[in-house]
Amino acid sequence: MYPRVLIAGTRGGSGKTTVTLAIIRMLKKKGYNVFTFKKGPDYIDSGWLSLFSGNPCYNLDTFMIPKEKVVQSFLERAKGDFSVVEGNRGLFDGLDVEGSVSSAELAKILKLPIILVVDCTKMTRSVAAVVNGFAKFDNQVIIKGIVLNQIANSRHEKIIRDSIAKYCSVEVVGAIPRFKGIKMPERHMGLLPHQEHEMQQEAEEFINKVSEYLDHKKIIEILESAPDINHTIRTKEINPLGKGLKIGVIRDRVFQFYYEENIEELRKYGAKIIVINSIEDKTIPEIDALYIGGGFPETNVKDLSNNQELMRDIKNLADKGLPIYAECGGLMYLCKSLITEEGEFPMVGIFPFRLKMFKKPQAHGYVIAKINGDNPFYEKQVELKGHEFHYSKVIECDKMPPMSFQIIRGEGILDNLDGAVYRNTLGTYVHIHALGTEEWVKGILKKAREYKESKNG
Repeated sequence: MYPRVLIAGTRGGSGKTTVTLAIIRMLKKKGYNVFTFKKGPDYIDSGWLSLFSGNPCYNLDTFMIPKEKVVQSFLERAKGDFSVVEGNRGLFDGLDVEGSVSSAELAKILKLPIILVVDCTKMTRSVAAVVNGFAKFDNQVIIKGIVLNQIANSRHEKIIRDSIAKYCSVEVVGAIPRFKGIKMPERHMGLLPHQEHEMQQEAEEFINKVSEYLDHKKIIEILESAPDINHTIRTKEINPLGKGLKIGVIRDRVFQFYYEENIEELRKYGAKIIVINSIEDKTIPEIDALYIGGGFPETNVKDLSNNQELMRDIKNLADKGLPIYAECGGLMYLCKSLITEEGEFPMVGIFPFRLKMFKKPQAHGYVIAKINGDNPFYEKQVELKGHEFHYSKVIECDKMPPMSFQIIRGEGILDNLDGAVYRNTLGTYVHIHALGTEEWVKGILKKAREYKESKNG
């Protein structure tokens, strides 16, 4: 009932996203409605998957979201003809030797047949050994097809194909050549966000080329081979906690890192989403709370700092007690200033942090945080599971604001502390997922309701 596939790799950087996009493009050209999912804490790949499928891309992360809710979310959202799931890192890579929260574990939970992408650079017959190793590593993980990536020439491809045919029981369903001077745009440790990529047409032409090297018939057969998932979708009555509330979301080319489910959960509770542009808008419209997600403020820092009117308005509203929840890039925006290679630029100034951008990540990975201080949105003792990924770091703080998170795993803002608080504003480097942290949506809506009622007196 749910034709689906997981696109996995032998390692990070093997070409999973390129192959995933090429499969989506192939299916779309054939007239199919495709829904996409991303395993792992990632926004950029998700943005590209959404762009190519024409539908929202959803997240399936078994660290941030309980397994039961991962299954529930998939079944609720796998509405199209086919569902394509992109893994992260190598297929069996997890947090420990058991492979917990790996793509392979997700494949078991959702009974996903797998297409494995193998980077064949400087390998021939050894590719067959790699394929056999992956295919036999865990008999509950079913690899149904192999895509060979970075093929040098026809001779290279023939040796690899013949070796796999002789030694392996898995079929090759694609062989992608090593394109010269053309690839998906990259920054840091992954792709550029599609919102920033001015050469989007060239990216689409590249993916169109890649899709020509896939065996369309065999890939569709793999999608259709997925077994039934024995799980009943549970419908629950949602309390209209957000009815009549307006939640502002700064969402533009600067602040683009949002889990679609977070926005959907706010809407499910009855709230209306008001989209705000940090570059173009001069004032904040009439809202009851503000949500600022992650992004790359550093690449747009001049435009952000030039919009002094909006920054002043946000600061004034924070002073008046508007509930504001700011994650990562949002936290950076609310700080005193941001130092980049171009200089130092004033930001909103709610938090007294001077931040500096570095060339290497200052934090990268999953986070566990415990709420141990007063804040607008979470009760004490709540445990948050999320992730952080940032190149900025606090280099100066005039006076430490109240910090409400104790970081158990991860880095946080300073000294294993996070969750900076100013009145009803909370700033954090920690990205959370609403399906794994129900307290988040309820906390925002509760505080928004209080703020609205206080204004109406």
